[in-house]
Amino acid sequence: MANSISWKKIFEDHEILNHDFSSSPFILTSKMIKQSVQEFKNTAEKEVRILCKQDSRKDVPDIMKDNWLFLLPIKNGDYAIVKWEWYIDIPNIEWEPIIYNSKIDFELESSKVWNSEMQHLDFAYASSLIRTFIQDPTLVLTIRWRKYTPEFSFNVWNIKLETKSVQTEVDAWYEWKDKIVLIEAKNSKTSDTIIRQLFYPYKQWKTNTSKDVILLFFEKRWNEYCIWQYEFEDENNYNSVILVKTWKYKIL
Repeated sequence: MANSISWKKIFEDHEILNHDFSSSPFILTSKMIKQSVQEFKNTAEKEVRILCKQDSRKDVPDIMKDNWLFLLPIKNGDYAIVKWEWYIDIPNIEWEPIIYNSKIDFELESSKVWNSEMQHLDFAYASSLIRTFIQDPTLVLTIRWRKYTPEFSFNVWNIKLETKSVQTEVDAWYEWKDKIVLIEAKNSKTSDTIIRQLFYPYKQWKTNTSKDVILLFFEKRWNEYCIWQYEFEDENNYNSVILVKTWKYKIL
């Protein structure tokens, strides 16, 4: 595995395993990564963006997995390596789907062309499924795509981290009078995801607005639309994420 080879050299060059992770994170910069992997030939072995993209457990290099370490961006070009395991499971929804009747009275033919997570999410919204799950008929789409976080701090167990201007990407922001709904959408059978994909946008909008923030994970599996709702019991604690409710639907 290319990234495991690269990360082994990065860890050896900077003696990362000698660090005391119980007292502080290890701060790793893009420059340090590039210095270690400059002799590698393949893009996947030397591109910082690729090496640091660890969105699920399968992306974690062996040396991190074996030592219960994971990577968090804290600033453009700076990363914190901290202790423990920082992914949440996306559980299978075992019960039968709810039959849902679309609230539009014509067929959305364009939704049947191609197969992407965004078009499935848009179809669920157009059919008012997202509004139904949230139980508010006035929910409207407001923002999409990439944004940069404001400065904020949070705790990873007993370690305090400071972040600033980290890029986040959420597939859709919805809003109504007193709440904002953030949705992370996938188009494959996802078994787990890094908490950061929920936590950073959550902190971003807790900082930028006075409204409550609701977090949804959305995925179309075959002909069923699955939704998981998560929340953070403590908005300053990265590890306080819990699953609130989950349902799956068939849209008619």
